[in-house]
Amino acid sequence: MQLTQFTDLGLRVVMHLAATAADSSPSTKLVAEQLNLSYAHTTKVVARLSELGVVTARRGRGGGLTITELGRTASIGWLARQLEGDEEVVDCEGGKPCPLRSGCSLRKVLRDAQESFYAALDSVTIADLATAQRQPVLLNLTRPAV
Repeated sequence: MQLTQFTDLGLRVVMHLAATAADSSPSTKLVAEQLNLSYAHTTKVVARLSELGVVTARRGRGGGLTITELGRTASIGWLARQLEGDEEVVDCEGGKPCPLRSGCSLRKVLRDAQESFYAALDSVTIADLATAQRQPVLLNLTRPAV
């Protein structure tokens, strides 16, 4: 299974914030630069993470991003589900419906596999990914030389 770019960016942002010092509140622009991400995409991801209660985003002077307690304790599986949405692995009904859809059991098998994928991520939290031994990697990010 492949996660969308949106989910990938969301997980990166949350991991970075989890590794950031508690008294630090980096701006969305700074986080985007540190993670080598598009500012526009990062802004959209941060807005969604804020809606979910995973991060707090404050504007203006003294503002910035901070991870919430939910953000630290949430499982990767839960967060991935929230960011991915309820999309099926395959779209049998789309613009060109599959002629096999009425008698095919592939959709259920793929849905079960998708749930197994998420279930495997349910045992890992954001805090697990931002342990002290990983913090230097998450915090010492620099933009690659062009």
